[in-house]
Amino acid sequence: MSAAHIIVSHVGKVFKTAERDVVALQDINLEIPQGQFVCLLGPSGCGKSTLLNAVAGFAPPTSGSITADGQLVTAPGPERGMVFQEYALFPWMTVADNIAFGLEIKGMAKAEIAVIVDQLLKMLSLQDFRNRYPKDLSGGMRQRVAIARVLALDSPIMLMDEPFGALDALTRRNLQDELLRLWAELKKTIIFVTHSIEEAIYLADRIVVMTYRPGTVKRDILVELPRLRDPASAEFNALKRELGQLVMEEQQRHHHDELRMAAVD
Repeated sequence: MSAAHIIVSHVGKVFKTAERDVVALQDINLEIPQGQFVCLLGPSGCGKSTLLNAVAGFAPPTSGSITADGQLVTAPGPERGMVFQEYALFPWMTVADNIAFGLEIKGMAKAEIAVIVDQLLKMLSLQDFRNRYPKDLSGGMRQRVAIARVLALDSPIMLMDEPFGALDALTRRNLQDELLRLWAELKKTIIFVTHSIEEAIYLADRIVVMTYRPGTVKRDILVELPRLRDPASAEFNALKRELGQLVMEEQQRHHHDELRMAAVD
């Protein structure tokens, strides 16, 4: 691993509402080396997606700073590709056209675009679907197209917001394996948001467990299990129990906060 590829320094995020200010993130500090696969884990409301959107440049932090590739993040940029849970494909475009879209916007030559699209269709086993439209595809296939579109831009950083959360268990595991294969081959830096403890252990080099609001880092754990990982192994399940306890503590804190707020109302 080389020097830090992404630096999150004292980051805070406050959302202002008519009733009160909501502190979503508070004093988050992370250094992520190039090529590392990091999962952000925690219960709903802990700020995982808020932090990911700050790194993406969609919602800059209220305080602190984020740098990617040595550049201060103030807006979305081509070095940070984003994969959403909702696929975000253009329904009027074919699979091939969706993958090519970002390259066309960059003004790349058609011949060069065709080569890249063909490579990605093959890489993600989409050759037989190149002329299909999103409505004709399964959820898993749509997510393959969404990943291919990000890979087409050759962003060194991939940001993924629960990309497999809506898929059935078998499709989810297949795409997890596909993602690990692509990550090993292409050496991307990945930040992956999930609420699944098993998914985090299966995928990540490192798991950052976040606290319930205000979101901050509760634990930062290096996953030292060998790949490919066996969810049935004793080591896997020991880590699963440890992480489960950490997440449960935050879920209970969330529940207590809700009861307290209800009593105040």
